[in-house]
Amino acid sequence: MTPNMDEAKAHLKEHGWVKIPAVLTKDDAAHTLDRLWKAKAASEASGEETFQPILDPDPSNVRVFYLPELDEIFRDMLTHPTGIELTKSVLGEQFLVSNFSANIARPGSQSMALHSDQSIVLPEPWLDIWAVNVIWCLTRMTKDNGATLYIPGSNKWTCWEDVPANAPDLLVPFEAEAGDIVVLDGRLWHTSGSNVTKDEDRAILFAYYSAPYMRQLVNWTAKLPKELQETLSPELKELFGLSHIGYVVYDNLRYMADKYPKKLDRESAEST
Repeated sequence: MTPNMDEAKAHLKEHGWVKIPAVLTKDDAAHTLDRLWKAKAASEASGEETFQPILDPDPSNVRVFYLPELDEIFRDMLTHPTGIELTKSVLGEQFLVSNFSANIARPGSQSMALHSDQSIVLPEPWLDIWAVNVIWCLTRMTKDNGATLYIPGSNKWTCWEDVPANAPDLLVPFEAEAGDIVVLDGRLWHTSGSNVTKDEDRAILFAYYSAPYMRQLVNWTAKLPKELQETLSPELKELFGLSHIGYVVYDNLRYMADKYPKKLDRESAEST
């Protein structure tokens, strides 16, 4: 069933999240999961740690960072039309890939700390949407296997004082099938759930996009090998921020001259 994208965009803006089913087929999700395990092995072989104590309380939470460096399949996911369209609906036409990573919650994994994506990188107040996380579900995501938990309405919170003392009691799970995506507004407060199953992994990817004036979590110019950078499409080069020219709010720097041509011409003449 084709999703109604206008309704999806409206839901994302109002509630801070939206789920789009079956963006990948079950077979494509399984294939991507297989590539993820290979990427994990490659990442560890290169010296990257896949357990991050700063994020997770135990090594049953597997983290794989820098996915675009590890496999073309992940680079392709960053430009998937559905994720891009929803991201544009809240960030506008210009944005960057801040990070793209994976979290595999294995049986016994415990929850990380409650947070919003903007609260950990930007000072308060959080008055607008400056980041979007597109969660790609490679397995089903349930309350028992460690589904992402979120607080309904928390995308309206603008400062630390808005976070209530009973915030953990307000968490509810995002439940989804393999192949679904869940798109989060950067202001939505959430955390990972605990995987209490005996033998079921929960594997998801986080494509984290941010406004072009925010510093990216990953310096892709330094991280991606030069030979790989040269093979990237113009769209990916722009998303990674690999151009030597940074973003400006207006593409045409003559916009003020075009808006007030007579006044600026007169002032220029008077100054000479």
